[in-house]
Amino acid sequence: MIGARLRRFGRRLARGFRREDGTATIEFVFVVPIVLTIFMASMESGLYMIRHVMMERALDLVMREFRLGRLGTVTHDQLRNLICDASPYLSDCRSVLKVSLEPIDTTTWKMPATPPTCVDRGGTIENEPTFKSGDENEIMVVRICAIQDPIFPTTGLGLELKSDSQGGYQMIAATIFVNEPS
Repeated sequence: MIGARLRRFGRRLARGFRREDGTATIEFVFVVPIVLTIFMASMESGLYMIRHVMMERALDLVMREFRLGRLGTVTHDQLRNLICDASPYLSDCRSVLKVSLEPIDTTTWKMPATPPTCVDRGGTIENEPTFKSGDENEIMVVRICAIQDPIFPTTGLGLELKSDSQGGYQMIAATIFVNEPS
């Protein structure tokens, strides 16, 4: 009795393995996660590029006005606000953007050793950004750092970007100019 039931179960199982309906489901299960990961990484990198290009453009526009002397003497907050006004794609710009302005030593031609200061939204800033206006004919480097949130933080590009304690990634832009004589 039990042997007959086992044989029937074995025949049904063998018939089930010979059936071909549902094979597309297996391909779907393997392919869709890969396609979705590529799609999400593409969206993430596209948004990152838009934000970064617009941040660099804003820095260039503001620094052009600064070099031409149209801004006069500015503070860190004023310069940050001007950059944020020129960059509409940075979300919550005034609280996540830091500006560092410092001279380059022309005897050694070395860039500043410290990396640009970025905000850590979950903690405190270890070192405040350097903001020295410099003297006439002095070569200055301006570096800005903003923290932005990824769209898909757990896939593709979102995993590779350097992040703060809240999961936002750093975007850094820099430019160099010479303080013109008055």
